[in-house]
Amino acid sequence: MSSHPIHSWKEAFLVYAKPRVLGMLFLGFAAGLPFLLVFSTLSAWLRDVGIERTVIGFFSWVGITYSIKVFWAPVVDTLHIPVLTRLLGKRRSWMLLAQIGIATGLLGMALTDPTEQIHIVAWFALLVAFSSATQDITIDAYRIEALDKIYQGAMATTYVLGYRFALLAAGAGALYIAEYQNWTIAYISMAVLMSIGIITTLIIREPKVVIDQQTKDRENKLEHALGIDHTRGLFQRLATWFTNAVIAPFADFIQRNGRTAITILALIAVYKISDITMGVMANPFYLDLGFSKTDIADVAKVFGFFMTIAGLALGGIMIVRYGIMKPLVLGAILIASTNLLFAFLAVTEPSKVFLAIVVSADNLSGGLATSVFIAYLSSLTNTAYTATQYALFSSLMTLPAKILGGFSGMMVDSQGYFTFFVIAALLGTPAILLSIYLLQKKDTEANG
Repeated sequence: MSSHPIHSWKEAFLVYAKPRVLGMLFLGFAAGLPFLLVFSTLSAWLRDVGIERTVIGFFSWVGITYSIKVFWAPVVDTLHIPVLTRLLGKRRSWMLLAQIGIATGLLGMALTDPTEQIHIVAWFALLVAFSSATQDITIDAYRIEALDKIYQGAMATTYVLGYRFALLAAGAGALYIAEYQNWTIAYISMAVLMSIGIITTLIIREPKVVIDQQTKDRENKLEHALGIDHTRGLFQRLATWFTNAVIAPFADFIQRNGRTAITILALIAVYKISDITMGVMANPFYLDLGFSKTDIADVAKVFGFFMTIAGLALGGIMIVRYGIMKPLVLGAILIASTNLLFAFLAVTEPSKVFLAIVVSADNLSGGLATSVFIAYLSSLTNTAYTATQYALFSSLMTLPAKILGGFSGMMVDSQGYFTFFVIAALLGTPAILLSIYLLQKKDTEANG
């Protein structure tokens, strides 16, 4: 395909008419659908049927699978599935297998009573989360490989749009169904919606991948340095695979960033802690305040959805105007400070209007911070290792927050919601300080 930039507005808009770009809308939907169903929507279901908040907090650990997907990403990248890979290709075969796993897990959750078999619900939720994380690995790889770099912006845009629609369906949609029917029908409906991803996977074409010579030479040098380039036994093959899949991308990142690499990794690890820790208890908090599932769907999901989109757009505009680092600092400050609004909500008379104000501020700031942080992570990657390095960054981004979020229910039960949200705000302090330090360091280097 041509690598020349697109000049006219007409050509720019026609990018979105490309079949593979449109396909990302539906793959984005398939990727986004399972997430809330093992996170905040599941928390609402469990709280609605009387499950203790401490147990709900522990359930958030299921989401750790998204944070450790980097450990099996090389397997997905190299292992062929018998029959399926021959029929569909490497990317589509893993995509289909993961989507079937998601649908099966959702059906299992729907047909299990959490008040009597909470452990079985947990196992089905784990199946959904593991399959969903595997699907994310494959869709990310497909998105990068399907079209040239010039079209990656359009691919990412349609993917995020589809993902957001899926969050709306799995959030507000599931809550509406649960309110007017029941939770069983809600989760069965979500399992049926996974057919959108399955059908898309069967329709799209497998991308063709060519590894450039520079990448091969770099990997050969690393193998030689580690002394694994002469023998051809089983150990050598495993060592070669591990070197090229894990060591090479990490070594490249360290080489390019030097001593600052540790600070950058620390920022990645703590940037979302405040936001994710608060998110585990958001729906139980709304329910405990006395808001109905319809109120939550109206304000926190539907209204919040559009505020998130506005935040994403604002983040993109600020990056163009000020670069990445200044909006990155602002995003860290906003994520932490909006938790204080929730703390204030916890000690005031419940009001749907004030709930809307708090949710608007939270989603607007969250959207801005997400947009800027994704741009920041993307700027850290080397194009030779984009998928692997981004998987490493995204895993580090969520793992500490997921582990800490598992204790959120215990914190609420022992300290109350007000103290919990204040602590969540304070957890954002390291991200603010680290992002300010990196901003000042960049300014110093630019002026020096």
